Amino acid sequence: MTTDTRSAERPPSGADDSPDEDTADPEQTTVEVRCTGHVRTAIGESDLAFTFEGTTLREFLDAFFAEYDVKDLLLAETDADASTSGWADAPDDLPGTWKKNPEGEQTRTYARVTVNGTFNEHLAGLDTELGDGDRVGLMYPFIFCC
Repeated sequence: MTTDTRSAERPPSGADDSPDEDTADPEQTTVEVRCTGHVRTAIGESDLAFTFEGTTLREFLDAFFAEYDVKDLLLAETDADASTSGWADAPDDLPGTWKKNPEGEQTRTYARVTVNGTFNEHLAGLDTELGDGDRVGLMYPFIFCC
């Protein structure tokens, strides 16, 4: 005599198979991370895959900085940390579209964060949506003077 165990595997009739919104697992995204300069030195490698909970650049950076202590190499706390004086004065009428992230979301002088090769300030800043397989570049080059 055989016993049918299929009924034990099925939910009771009328049960909802969809996950409860409060108990649903947060979405995870896996991106390719490319590091250069001081960031590469601090992390110890130039290419890695990184999985985090969420879908935005902000959520990626929060998770990445929790694992790797490189936030101070990349993000500026003030406008002064995000800019440097140039050799020439900027023209009054700048050509093209010039954007920068709001204070507190800017990169340090010379540092850059890119998504698929585009500076994040030319996308949606830290609110840029990321998908599996996207490339995030974390760049803080070595700078040498004469």
